[in-house]
Amino acid sequence: VQLQASGGGLVQPGGSLRLSCVVSGRTFSTYLLGWFRQAPGKEREFVAFITWSGGNTHYAESVKGRFFISRDNAANTAYLQMNSLKPEDTAIYYCAAGYFSSVSPNAYVSWGQGTLVTVSS
Repeated sequence: VQLQASGGGLVQPGGSLRLSCVVSGRTFSTYLLGWFRQAPGKEREFVAFITWSGGNTHYAESVKGRFFISRDNAANTAYLQMNSLKPEDTAIYYCAAGYFSSVSPNAYVSWGQGTLVTVSS
């Protein structure tokens, strides 16, 4: 399966962005979709995941209430709506596909190339 993330950019603190992840190559609806991020000099960290049905979601504490993950199985696309952005949200954001609910990047079998989000005034 191949994943293509997009939607990153430069935004001021307090602003919003919506990231997209288009999945191709296998049946999209069977995969758990996750978003991770990696800031300069830091390890990759979990942001959110959504189950194949969209019925279950899970968020990192640092983004809970500000970020919202969703998916459109008909469009083979997952989204990450990011609101009230903070400078500490600056990172490369990656989408990933897996089979099991997990916050560990090791549980995901395919990764997109990442999209850069910069939050700065």
